[in-house]
Amino acid sequence: MESVGVEGETAGAGNAGVRAVPVGEWEREPHPSDSLRTFGAFVQALREHAGLSRVDLGARVQYSKHTVESVELGRRMPDEAFVERAEEALGNTGALRKAARHLTRGEAGLAAWFRRWARLEREAVSLCTYECRLVPGLLQSEAYARAVFEGTIPVRTDEELEVQLAVRMERQAVMRERPKVPFSFIVEEHVFRRGFGDVGAMRGLVGHVLELTAPRNVTLQVVPVEARLHACLDGPLQILETSEGRRLGYSEGQQNGRLISDPKEMILLCQRYDTLRSQALNPTESRDLLERLRGEL
Repeated sequence: MESVGVEGETAGAGNAGVRAVPVGEWEREPHPSDSLRTFGAFVQALREHAGLSRVDLGARVQYSKHTVESVELGRRMPDEAFVERAEEALGNTGALRKAARHLTRGEAGLAAWFRRWARLEREAVSLCTYECRLVPGLLQSEAYARAVFEGTIPVRTDEELEVQLAVRMERQAVMRERPKVPFSFIVEEHVFRRGFGDVGAMRGLVGHVLELTAPRNVTLQVVPVEARLHACLDGPLQILETSEGRRLGYSEGQQNGRLISDPKEMILLCQRYDTLRSQALNPTESRDLLERLRGEL
């Protein structure tokens, strides 16, 4: 699924956990996440309850007053040492350790509602995507992604556009780096026929899609324009399976996205996706269709 305004294929509050952070990264957290701000406010409240100044807490956790301030304001991701020492200095209740498990970095170029899904996506053991609006982000060419971002409202600055474009292109690395993970894509034919840029850009998009879907672990099926009404008319859908065997879904609309975890709802969504697989062209037919489309351009 794609949010055209941001990299919203759109991911929420991931459980990234606390990990050691290189010193250089301590100096830059330009896009504080909600979880960082919440954790920082929690540290500040516990510090003030204990009657400690930032200088006092800094001395106890062996970090400077400025580092304590940055953590409290959500500007820095605390490393494990900070969390452990702050825990001991502020009552040793286990609250900070538990809160730290849910810390996530702010991510430029990612819609807030998409962040959790993006992280789950990187660890999934399988990923299924149905799209009826535009080419899935994992398959977009750079020219196509740029055209998508340039057409968004509100208008992005050049800097914002470049950040979003870089994030979308980097996200495709998950397919190159995980050759044993099954990726399934079902896309409506009209998505590939929608014009953008010049003929060369459109041919480049089709070629890019054919290249990315060529590996044996990637399956692309196209729903032809002459196909009848089908099982997924409620809209775009993504389904992934975790390493624990749990299935999660994601759907997205205007300025929002929803992570779906209810088992009964997931059974229904999986049934819809499986039914659509039987209604779409098979992979060979789908590639043949895209080859013909490229030749027509």
